[in-house]
Amino acid sequence: MSTNISRFLARVRASAGKVIFLGVIVFFAAVVTLRALAGPQTVATHREEIKAERAVVSKLGADERVKLPEGQLVAGNGLVEPRDRETRVSSNVPGRIQSILVKEGDAVEKGAPLLELDNGPERAAFDAAEADWSVSRAELTRTLRGLRKEDVDAIVADTDSTKARSSISQSSLERVELLAKNGAATPDELDKARRQAEGDKAALTAAEARRKAAVSGSRAEDVMVAQAKVQGAAARRDQAKATLERLTVRAPIAGRVLQVKTRVGEYFNPSAADALVVMGDTSKLRVRMDVDERDIAKVAVGAEAFATQNAFPDRRFAGKVVEVGKRMGRKNIRTDDPVERIDTKILEVVFELDDSTGLVPGLRVTSYVRVPKG
Repeated sequence: MSTNISRFLARVRASAGKVIFLGVIVFFAAVVTLRALAGPQTVATHREEIKAERAVVSKLGADERVKLPEGQLVAGNGLVEPRDRETRVSSNVPGRIQSILVKEGDAVEKGAPLLELDNGPERAAFDAAEADWSVSRAELTRTLRGLRKEDVDAIVADTDSTKARSSISQSSLERVELLAKNGAATPDELDKARRQAEGDKAALTAAEARRKAAVSGSRAEDVMVAQAKVQGAAARRDQAKATLERLTVRAPIAGRVLQVKTRVGEYFNPSAADALVVMGDTSKLRVRMDVDERDIAKVAVGAEAFATQNAFPDRRFAGKVVEVGKRMGRKNIRTDDPVERIDTKILEVVFELDDSTGLVPGLRVTSYVRVPKG
């Protein structure tokens, strides 16, 4: 009898354990389902509200909370930039940095040299090409002007001398021929006199040609050849100059050097490296502001705007909107706020500052655009 009772109690305990286990599973499943249906908790508790109202005190003991301006405003994060954004200057060719000709803060004109890459072989090639060009120009000048008067006079005198020798040779030949008829001259003497006369006559013909060329000046063909040599030398010089110029990085705009991002001796590769120099027109500074997609209908060109920065707690940098973007995009400025929405679409709005004393390009600011009434 006792054995039967024990078996019965064991079965009861096993059944009770299964029921409890199933009950726990059903409970947790119900809790998870209710939370999923309820969605994320977005309502702050009373304790969280109190915590959010507390002042954030810095290490110096100052209150870092920002008092929001009054009025109908569109707010957003902004970035200070030059009048026409920053210009990132680079080089089209690789090379080692030979010299840096500017420093940060310098004002430069458009086309001014900023830095040079190693250009030893290219400069030598340019010097050689320029020397060849100078030689070819001198040859052209000599061809156009012809011989000097002294040279012409010498050629004329030489021609007269050759003419006299030819005349003497011809007279000697005539005497020898007369003597040969009378048997007073041998055939060899006659042949020698004839050859001498013929040689002097040929020399006279050549001398006459030289005299004529000296007096008449250079031929058209010689001038054309000399001109072609000058053109070829000039083309080679220009090519060498262009190759040399490519190794000098020049300012594409007139502005101020904001940053020099390289050092002498470093190797620059256009396909892998960043810009060499960052420039910008800082005569006027602007703020590029991110406007949330929900507020784009509230901003327009000409609207009043201002920016604030923690470094200048008592100042408002006023300005006017000069550009409103034509396309939505991603945020340009990210803060360190953990609750910031990074997937929000924004519209870029640019306003130009009236007085930007103290601000520098690249500085993050808090921006506000006043909503027009009506």
